[in-house]
Amino acid sequence: MSKLGSLGARLHRGEVGYDFVGKRKIWYGVSLLITITAILGLAVRGLNMGIEFQGGAVFTTPKNMTASVAQAETYAQDASGHDAVVQKLGDGSLRIQIAGIDTDKSDAIKSKLADDLKVNPENLAADLVGPSWGDQIANKAWEGLAIFMVLVVIYLAIAFEWRMAIAALVALIHDITITTGIYALVGFEVTPGTVIGLLTILGYSLYDTVVVFDSLKEQTKDITKQTRWTYSDIANRSINSTLMRSINTTVVALLPVAGLLFIGGGFLGAGMLNDISLSLFVGLAAGAYSSIFIATPLVADLKEREPQMQALRKRVLAKRAQAATEEEQADARTADAGYDDEHEDAAPAVVGPRNQPASRGRGRGRPSGKRR
Repeated sequence: MSKLGSLGARLHRGEVGYDFVGKRKIWYGVSLLITITAILGLAVRGLNMGIEFQGGAVFTTPKNMTASVAQAETYAQDASGHDAVVQKLGDGSLRIQIAGIDTDKSDAIKSKLADDLKVNPENLAADLVGPSWGDQIANKAWEGLAIFMVLVVIYLAIAFEWRMAIAALVALIHDITITTGIYALVGFEVTPGTVIGLLTILGYSLYDTVVVFDSLKEQTKDITKQTRWTYSDIANRSINSTLMRSINTTVVALLPVAGLLFIGGGFLGAGMLNDISLSLFVGLAAGAYSSIFIATPLVADLKEREPQMQALRKRVLAKRAQAATEEEQADARTADAGYDDEHEDAAPAVVGPRNQPASRGRGRGRPSGKRR
């Protein structure tokens, strides 16, 4: 068995482990810092919404264009009077995106842009999106997200309990905030592909959280009938027992997404791959983090406030203190016994004059002198 597999088996059996729940304040602080950074990014830079949400036009040039990206941006801004985003695709064509323009002005913009780029207007493909359609897409996306959250809370409250539902909801909001904040800081465009990726990672994050919750529910059955573990102890054991599974599934999921993001989006210049792969990459990492460091420790915090769990904690701590006292007393008795044995072994033997036995018998043997 490999070392990693052996470690996973030992974690599952509870032979080794890391105190995730005991150090939850550290993880809360790290998450709070990341969340504040994401919120500041949203407030300062905002999201770069695609034309699907705010309306506009996308022009695609023929292959092997001689004009550079910078030249195409200048031409598009001069033709439309709006900022333009230009991407060079893998086949050498240019994708020119102009947001916030009216559809009735698109023909004039297309003609001028074709003249500047020295191409036939018929070879310049145009995709138009009206602002009203973009508003509908945005509203539907928010509605879908809200419905998803409500259904998640209802399901977890029924399948587990309301504390786990609250913890899972906090973890999901944590993942959404971080992912959207990264989009604002990086400046990637938000498209329907981004929304699809966001909903996908929320489902993945929820799955990872439910796996830990299921283990926690199983191990805390009849918890008040024992005095060995507190709820936080068992919650920590649940995280450690599923830790290798969470790591393995996250790494396996991140590898192909990283290929889409860094190879497909970075080297090949596929814009749509960037939109969906960044949300998947950031969301998968944030979801794995929140299921381990946020959701389960938060459940432990909420459960430890119950009177039954508080009484259990007092009994467990009292038993541990008693066991520690008995162990100290046993060690002290062992040390005293060892001290007595040492001195008993070092006691000198009782001897007579000239190291001869002191208890020589009298009147035995032949007399040394002559009979008179």
